[in-house]
Amino acid sequence: PEPRTTQEQDEESTCVVMKPSTEMQPPVEVDIGLPLTKEPDETKNIVPQMGLVIEPHQDQFIQQPEEKKETRNLEPGVEPPDHIRPIYAGKFFDRMPCWPSAGKVIPIGYRVATSLTEKLPRPITPPETKKFFNYRYPPPGAERVFYGRANDPAIAPYLMHGIRTKTSGTAKSLINPQPMTTFQQKMKDEKESIYFSNQRAPLGKSHDQTPGLPKGLDLMNRTFGTAVIREFCGRDVVNPPKSFEEVFKEGEKGHDLYVVSHNDYYPGEVKNRKYNPNFHRFNLYGVPTPHFTDGRNMAKSLYWLHELQMKRGAKVVSKRVDDFKEKFQHKLGKVLDPIAETMNVPPGYTFGACLHPEEYGVGDLIHNRSPGEYLRGKDRVRALIAAVRHRLKKFNYQNFDSLLEAFRHYDKKRDGMIDKAELQEACNQANLHLDENLLDQLFDYCDVDNDGLINFLEFANFLNWKDTMVLKDYEERVIIKGKKPDCANPAEANLKESEPTLLIKPEDIVLKEPGSSKKIVRTLLRPSDKVSSYYKTTSSEINAVVGAVPSICYPIFGVPTVRCDIPAPRIRRVSDRTNYGEEGNAYSLLYPTIFSQKGVFERDFFKTRSKEEIAEILCNIGVNLSEEEFENVWTLASKKHHRGEVCVENIRNVLDELQYADRSKCKTTS
Repeated sequence: PEPRTTQEQDEESTCVVMKPSTEMQPPVEVDIGLPLTKEPDETKNIVPQMGLVIEPHQDQFIQQPEEKKETRNLEPGVEPPDHIRPIYAGKFFDRMPCWPSAGKVIPIGYRVATSLTEKLPRPITPPETKKFFNYRYPPPGAERVFYGRANDPAIAPYLMHGIRTKTSGTAKSLINPQPMTTFQQKMKDEKESIYFSNQRAPLGKSHDQTPGLPKGLDLMNRTFGTAVIREFCGRDVVNPPKSFEEVFKEGEKGHDLYVVSHNDYYPGEVKNRKYNPNFHRFNLYGVPTPHFTDGRNMAKSLYWLHELQMKRGAKVVSKRVDDFKEKFQHKLGKVLDPIAETMNVPPGYTFGACLHPEEYGVGDLIHNRSPGEYLRGKDRVRALIAAVRHRLKKFNYQNFDSLLEAFRHYDKKRDGMIDKAELQEACNQANLHLDENLLDQLFDYCDVDNDGLINFLEFANFLNWKDTMVLKDYEERVIIKGKKPDCANPAEANLKESEPTLLIKPEDIVLKEPGSSKKIVRTLLRPSDKVSSYYKTTSSEINAVVGAVPSICYPIFGVPTVRCDIPAPRIRRVSDRTNYGEEGNAYSLLYPTIFSQKGVFERDFFKTRSKEEIAEILCNIGVNLSEEEFENVWTLASKKHHRGEVCVENIRNVLDELQYADRSKCKTTS
């Protein structure tokens, strides 16, 4: 803000203002660290200072003239260290000049501007020293010279390597030779005429075969060979002018003959070997052919033979490039060692102390396992056991409809238990040929109670999908322990059980989900998997006071990846990337089906539907059936399920069977 004038100060002041003496010296200036420009005649235009103080005695504040000190030889802009400036200098004057100021005044030395000013001339590096610096910090455009050969004479520009090549003819004479004269051309023709090839077929003419033909032969009208009778053109053979139905019927007539003569079957058609009277084309026979679903066979067919041979062959690379990569480039799983060739140590040598790992891990400490049950170092064995268990689970799920049926297949002796011999026989049937050691490890893993046998509960937990294959009503009545015949019913009391009862307790059967009617066997836990209750963790000690908020009540932040808490909209926008739980997994992305492109998934085919909904679906896809035909299809489809439930997949199978029966009937009548 601008300083106010004396008139404004007089108008605003309400106190009595006393003017100081005109002989008062002006206030001392404050040092701000910058050079000040002196205005001319600044002592003449001094405005008398005004203050809200009583005018003191005139002789009290008369400052004594300072003695002139000898000027020292200092640099410009630097004050002597014994020169002490007053602490305060401003509009108001010091009323107590004889009192010393509090604190310590640091003498002002060199300024920032002085420190940042470059002193010229700059020191120059001697040439004797500078030539040794070219190894690490060479000047722009100079050659990097190792400091060990800095004093070597420069003889490289005067050396020549190799053998001097003697030039013969120029490229100009070869590309554009001198034209020959007429005499030279005549001489060349005379020399070329002695050759038989020149006499037989001279340049610019073809070979004349007339002297070798019989005399009197008509060269213009005589032809050799048999005349070709042209009946059909190639277009009619490749693409005959017939409809698809005509071509299909003609192919169906000769298909049976080709089956007898050439064993020509359609893709996927089952071969009838005439040894099974109940043969049906929809049934599967024989041993499944091993195949791969990762596309390795297709990848082989996409390469030519020479490409595969080149891919398998050794690749020739430059040894210099390979040595450079090995020395200066990082490699996966190896530490970069640029001085490896200088270390004369055997391969695999390590420096430092070798620390042996402990025989137990964190999981063994948490579960308080005994020394004989440690899992550390058994990762490969556990992986093999997991792979075998997964293969057996998949085999049981694909070939059996219930847990009881799968267990009876394993239990050959019908005693309600599975021993090691029965387990090995079941593995051989599933094309799993295990050695004795791996079979013992698998059996020990499944046998939780260590009785040497696998009961129904252990079989359902470790060798089958117990959560997917739920228990049915008749299974629950058979497998419960203590089932006895009813004595009140004489027919049931005298009837002997055809199959032995399986030992399982009623409390071992639990509900699959709370409120659901489906039942499964309970999850079996190992005794060694129980977590010890006497140890404490760091998180249990935090906020572990009486009346504190439990950890289950802590607020949860963030948005879940799969939004199952909100319903999916009926029509989704293009920009909506929210997963409502209906999106597929990685398998559906790698192997999409035809129906998934239309928004129809596998669960929609196996969902139980009503009669009206099935009829509407058939009408929408273009399958027009009369009421009598639809009733027949519905009756056949309902018989395929023990509860009479019908899904779209059952309807498709029934329609395929009826279509095949109609074709077979047409063949027999024709």
